[in-house]
Amino acid sequence: MMIHEIHLQTKNHDEMIDITAQIQDFLTTQNIKDSLVVVYCPHTTAGITINENADPDVQKDFLRRLDEIYPWEKRRK
Repeated sequence: MMIHEIHLQTKNHDEMIDITAQIQDFLTTQNIKDSLVVVYCPHTTAGITINENADPDVQKDFLRRLDEIYPWEKRRK
């Protein structure tokens, strides 16, 4: 078993970061051809999604809907 950490720095309170290239680079540099990769996020307010990124609107729609359900700031009426 091998453990590799990726540290990310976000710029916004709601942001999606594609880590595909970082994982692929690690597998390539380690000459790993066949493996199982487990991506784990220990932070309580972060999450992991799988998205093929074929349509950039998917990320925008996802973040917009998330903000509708759980607004960052409580809206005043």
